[in-house]
Amino acid sequence: MKKIFLSAVFFLFFQNAFCQNVLLKYNGSGSYVYIERTDVRRYDNGKYTGLVSREIRSFIAPTSVPSGGKISDRYYDGSFFIDEATKRNSREVNLGINGAVPSSFKISSDGELTMIVDNGYPSFRSFPAFTNQRISIGDKWQAKAERVVDPLNKGIFTKLPILVEYTYLKDELFHGEEVYVFSAQWATRYGISYWDFSGDKDLKSAQGSHKATMYVSKKSGNALVVRDMVDETFIYNDGNSYSFKGSISMFTEYPPAYDKSKLIPALQRVASVSEKELKEILEKPVNESSWIKSEKKSGDSTWKNDFESGADSGKNNSSSSEKKIAKAGNQTSGTKTNAFDSTGSGKAKNQPQKKKNSADEIQSKISAGKNSSSNSKSEKKVIVENTAAGIRLTMQNLNFKPDSAELLPGENERLDQIAQVLKEVPNQMFLVEGHTASVGYEKGEMKLSVERADSVANALIQRGIPREKFICKGSGGTKPIADNSTPEGKAKNRRVEITILE
Repeated sequence: MKKIFLSAVFFLFFQNAFCQNVLLKYNGSGSYVYIERTDVRRYDNGKYTGLVSREIRSFIAPTSVPSGGKISDRYYDGSFFIDEATKRNSREVNLGINGAVPSSFKISSDGELTMIVDNGYPSFRSFPAFTNQRISIGDKWQAKAERVVDPLNKGIFTKLPILVEYTYLKDELFHGEEVYVFSAQWATRYGISYWDFSGDKDLKSAQGSHKATMYVSKKSGNALVVRDMVDETFIYNDGNSYSFKGSISMFTEYPPAYDKSKLIPALQRVASVSEKELKEILEKPVNESSWIKSEKKSGDSTWKNDFESGADSGKNNSSSSEKKIAKAGNQTSGTKTNAFDSTGSGKAKNQPQKKKNSADEIQSKISAGKNSSSNSKSEKKVIVENTAAGIRLTMQNLNFKPDSAELLPGENERLDQIAQVLKEVPNQMFLVEGHTASVGYEKGEMKLSVERADSVANALIQRGIPREKFICKGSGGTKPIADNSTPEGKAKNRRVEITILE
């Protein structure tokens, strides 16, 4: 009997010692899909008005650490798609080609999320957040987080600070992945000791409760599944109150892995570079720390000169988008890349090239919207780059009708070749990002860049790529690589980037 007791004590001690060896960290990297589904009953002044069903689907892609950033932090660009309705009967959510709400943010190793470009999404921020202490099953901790709300869909977002109490419940396997299972609870309190003066000024107060269960990946620290039971009420200055009772479910999904080497034959056709060169692009890892070093050393003047010297020779230095993240957190992808141009030179893009003066050649390419130099590699180039978000194909000098998103027939061959590349990876998602010349009219530039991304995606859909595989976004006007005051200059700034997300 004594032996049994001692064995039990030893087992409990061993189990406790083992469980103490848990230090929660966020190690997320790579692209992922974040889905937030809300199904709540709405009550206006206590009267039931119907079921509010909402789905937010976001596609998150990593970007390089900007100059001055911490290597331990993870930086991301997000494209958020929202579908919402108040109804008594549910309906299928169509998430095909749509405009995206841009966002960019960073996440530290303890899960704290800091917004860089903030358009109201994601709704939950720094959730979950981890303790910096080692914990065992049954332990509790508290952490601050933030929730962004717009109960009446006014387009005005109000930030609610929350204090979340977490409990470490158990370890499990979720779809074959090792996870921590936590519970989380917090109260909604707004209008008593805190007001968001940049939020909805008509929102007087809010109160309620949340109780959630979450499955957190041991590998990445991402919350794979969160189910939040909510009961809260928002009171406005006009005396009206709106209550919501039901559930908010959140999911994180990862794109499946794919064999990049299988893309080489198709990429050779679209980029006109050798198999050896493509292997170097696809196999060389993206080195964020070296990017930071080169950014500090080179500065704006080097970046500008690289674009100018390569404008006519097929170069496309990716640091343009990287600079946007470093300077302003622009929604443009800022990933570090390894790339070769498509002219067959095989030269890395950071190698110096002689500046060319070929205005006549450029004019011949764009005159009357005709493909008058269809055999020109410079005109028909597609840049192949290896980025943190996936393989990116950049179509430069696209032939659209002036100030329009209508593609001209001269692009058919290039689109056919790109469609063949995408068909080699049928399980992946594709991010299509449009760019226009920056001429000082931001709203118009953004609208046109989105329309051109949609136009390219639609052209690829007509070539057999499923509609639901595309995510389209615009980045508006980009820093010019040529004089925007001339047709020749504008032609150089027309480009669409297609990233095979991974």
